[in-house]
Amino acid sequence: RPTRSWDEVPDDVKETFERLGIPEKERNFLAGVEAQFDSEAAYSNIKDEIAKDGVIFVNSTEGLREYPDIFRPWFGKVIPTGDNKFSALNSAVFSGGSFIYVPPGVKVRHPLQAYFRINAENFGQFERTLIIVDEGAEVTYMEGCTAPKFETATLHSAVVELVALKDAKIQYITVQNWSANVFNLVTKRGLAHENAEIRWIDCNIGSRLTMKYPGVIMKGRKARGEVVSIALAKDGQHQDTGAKMIHAADETTSNVVSKSISVGTGRATYRGQVHIPKHLKGCRNNTECDALLINSTSRTDTYPAITVRGNQHATQHEASVSQVSEDQIFYMQQRGLSEAEAMSLSVNGFVNDLVRQFPMEYSVELKRLIDLEMEGSVG
Repeated sequence: RPTRSWDEVPDDVKETFERLGIPEKERNFLAGVEAQFDSEAAYSNIKDEIAKDGVIFVNSTEGLREYPDIFRPWFGKVIPTGDNKFSALNSAVFSGGSFIYVPPGVKVRHPLQAYFRINAENFGQFERTLIIVDEGAEVTYMEGCTAPKFETATLHSAVVELVALKDAKIQYITVQNWSANVFNLVTKRGLAHENAEIRWIDCNIGSRLTMKYPGVIMKGRKARGEVVSIALAKDGQHQDTGAKMIHAADETTSNVVSKSISVGTGRATYRGQVHIPKHLKGCRNNTECDALLINSTSRTDTYPAITVRGNQHATQHEASVSQVSEDQIFYMQQRGLSEAEAMSLSVNGFVNDLVRQFPMEYSVELKRLIDLEMEGSVG
């Protein structure tokens, strides 16, 4: 069972938390925090003020045991066990993850946060996250993912299900910085009811291979879905990311904005699916996918699949591929920047409009991560 007191947390876990600044963030910024090392939840806390409002924030194993009447009706309904082989594997062996329930009308003003870390070699992490936000309620959830570097491969195969009931809002933010030996194969999907909104904000850094396509099924009239994604692939890495937007009701709106950076022999792939059936009316979609190549050996691929039937919808698609301008780098060097600093500044400028959508503390850390990833990429 995860500890609720900071004094009870093991010293090695506490040291990792202190380096991340999580205790400070929890005191000043977060409404609650949950941390999982390998398969076990290590620390969990939720502030009294939101607990009094009836907000539930526990690990999924505890949620299944303590709140079966809320947990069971929605478990596996957004992502069925047989959806794909990795969701089937997760359903069979899942351990940990977050379970959140926000009662009707409750607006959680500060984010809830989870931290997932793989410490063991030759390991598989299979957390399961289920977030249910009742009518008129709102929540922001942030997760961070890391792992130390090992010689052998490690698998991370999570399943995340979001349920936004009528007039509810969910914002789900991910910042991953996996080591290069991790295979990150996850399934994430949300179900938005009438006039509800689900936003996925995703940053994918590190891992040997990432395959992640957050999706939203807009089930109710005037539901809204959005995916904002940043991916950075270095030597030997493949970031295969994208989004799925399924319109299943009239006057639904979806927005997909994706930016990727490929460094060295890194490869970035965008796969997007948008589906608007013929019988619906007044649906709208916007899809943008931009790629930046740093080196001549870098690679990017784009596979948009937009299916729009009927003539009462509006959709637009924009895509671009560009390379860092040598003139731009030269100009910045004349202003006193090193080549590495100029390259990092150029990359941060490319993703800046998306980075600004992250909370302030995360956007600062994200820029630092990009700076670190860009070190050694020139020359």
